[in-house]
Amino acid sequence: MQRRPSGVRRVTVVGLASALVLLLAACTPYASGTARVPDQVAGGFSSDVTAKLTDAVTDAVKQSGSTAAMVGVWAPWAGSWTAGIGTTAVKGTTPVTPNMGFRIAENTMPMTCSVLLSMVDDGKVELDDPVTKYVPGFVGVSGVTLRELCQHTSGIGDYVPQLRANFIANPTREWPALELVSDGLATKPYGTPGQKFGQSSAGYILLGMALQNAAGKSWKDLYAQYVFNRLGMNSSSFPASGDLTVPGPHPAGYQSPLNGAGQPLCTQPVTDVSMLSPSMGWTAGGVISNVPDLKSFVQALASGSLLTEKSAAEQDKSLAIGSQWHRYGLGMLQLGPLRGSVGAMPGSLSAMFSDPSSGLTIVVALNNSTPGPGYVQALAQRLASIVAKVPAKKAGAKVVASLPWSEKQQVALLATYAPCAPKAAPAKKK
Repeated sequence: MQRRPSGVRRVTVVGLASALVLLLAACTPYASGTARVPDQVAGGFSSDVTAKLTDAVTDAVKQSGSTAAMVGVWAPWAGSWTAGIGTTAVKGTTPVTPNMGFRIAENTMPMTCSVLLSMVDDGKVELDDPVTKYVPGFVGVSGVTLRELCQHTSGIGDYVPQLRANFIANPTREWPALELVSDGLATKPYGTPGQKFGQSSAGYILLGMALQNAAGKSWKDLYAQYVFNRLGMNSSSFPASGDLTVPGPHPAGYQSPLNGAGQPLCTQPVTDVSMLSPSMGWTAGGVISNVPDLKSFVQALASGSLLTEKSAAEQDKSLAIGSQWHRYGLGMLQLGPLRGSVGAMPGSLSAMFSDPSSGLTIVVALNNSTPGPGYVQALAQRLASIVAKVPAKKAGAKVVASLPWSEKQQVALLATYAPCAPKAAPAKKK
């Protein structure tokens, strides 16, 4: 038999390898999680815009009783701004930096739903599978699907309102997932499965239990596989229930104590809840991250780049939860053109939003949770209002569509959400 020249053999091997790579790429439902948003223009905003953004966040730090804010604003057509404002602790002297870590609370929810949808893409589960398929024998969840758990339409009640005071008074207690779901099921249900929206951390804990069983993997591995590793989120983690501190440099966390009716006792000193078990949130709120990592995630979330086109379209299907521009998809809050989430847990408030068309992205975190999630959402919307009006540096660049709210409206909302805000000094008589 005639021997093939060695040079021809090498070319053939290379050609086969290249063909194999192309074949695998064609068969893989997703090749990269990199967000599909417009390229960011170099440089920052004008000094006038930067001053407005700084004033907005500085006002929020004071009004919320925080000592620290970590924030990033990216408008691909106009510039970007990141900042750490304040100090890490009450009466502290260590300045905050924009890369410090914090507990992201319910911003974990869209990550959990991203895992669900990625597992659908991998053929491991179906969106409309009953949850009892993966947690058999569970009483009180008949008819509930994985989709409904992800969209807060399961009808399952929430444990957070009844346990909030316990979380603040005893933040280091470890909470078994089964106990939290049981507490949610013991509360008044929002309705029947699929009937209407009703936010339920208990539902997300149940979703976490189901997907863990379906995958045969821990949530530390699931978040790493489907979210963190694909987006290069090297500063993000899902700590064990006994890991009570945020790794690396971070601000302390504060919360005002509550009275018997669950209202903040503003006349008492804030409680330091920096030492906290993430088990109170688990797959509804246990992730730790920072501003740069959440920027990567929320842009991928908004653009659907972690998922196949089919699953991304499912995630974007939404129902109105207040107005036609205030909607909720699968783990994703929609505010006009923005897609994202907000979170609150003892010692931390945070929000992340991105517009998949223009690329406008806002990430902000505060270290006093007393005002609640509505406060940090209003702050994110205020920041979006400020930069939405900035003109493009290059002709033809995409800018954000008109926002269905104004900065003035958000300033008024911020005041209503801050029960312990310091009173303004009386005006001096002329």
